[in-house]
Amino acid sequence: MTSLYDNIIFGPVRSRRLGLSLGVNLLPIDSKLCSFDCIYCECGWNDEHPGARRFNKRDDVRNMLAETLERMVAEGTPPDVITFAGNGEPTLHPHFADIIDDTIAMRDKYCPSAKVSVLSNATQIHREDVRRALLRVDNNILKLDSAFDDTVQLMNKPQGGYTVRQTVERLKAFEGNLIIQTMFLRGEYLAHPIDNTTEEEVSAWLELVKEIAPKQVMVYSLDRDTPCQTIEKVDKEELRIIAARVEALGIPCSVA
Repeated sequence: MTSLYDNIIFGPVRSRRLGLSLGVNLLPIDSKLCSFDCIYCECGWNDEHPGARRFNKRDDVRNMLAETLERMVAEGTPPDVITFAGNGEPTLHPHFADIIDDTIAMRDKYCPSAKVSVLSNATQIHREDVRRALLRVDNNILKLDSAFDDTVQLMNKPQGGYTVRQTVERLKAFEGNLIIQTMFLRGEYLAHPIDNTTEEEVSAWLELVKEIAPKQVMVYSLDRDTPCQTIEKVDKEELRIIAARVEALGIPCSVA
């Protein structure tokens, strides 16, 4: 069963990719707000959560994060990473860049060894304030699930204009200072077959990865409940084979 995050700060949880992760949710607590509507989103469909579209206030985020970090450090369990995720796309927040500044300052004060990470679908990187903020964090983890627009439309259901080529050009502007994250799955959606593990899909995706030249790639598959019940998890061995092809390009690749 999919579910929303019920607070501004959540966790800490043991992340498959990031270690002991303290989550930050900038999106509404009682609704989902995202520029994608992914068929695999653990928060469910956008339309399932049509509540108030209010972003969490910058002051509330800062105060709750400071309080939580202070407590975790006092208990001897500081986080490995502070991760922006939550009920949708964090970079939609109008004060995203300011909140990143606040977070970096608090990290430096309370737990300087912790990393700051952002999980983003990359739909807002055309905004200069968002791009600059993402360049200031330790791990800006940006989504690219396929090289083909038709597959992206099925998997990610972007809300508004989105093309893979335009997104790739914007990702290239990071000059390698980014992490590409890709979800691999197969099955069907609305009677359309979907499988981004085929040779055609993987080869085309690898060409884009080579073009973007990120510092790292993360590949993963389903691990939690999804709103679409007709998609299937890809096993670790298949993911490792894909990861090896990424590493053959000279780019580190992790499997989760």
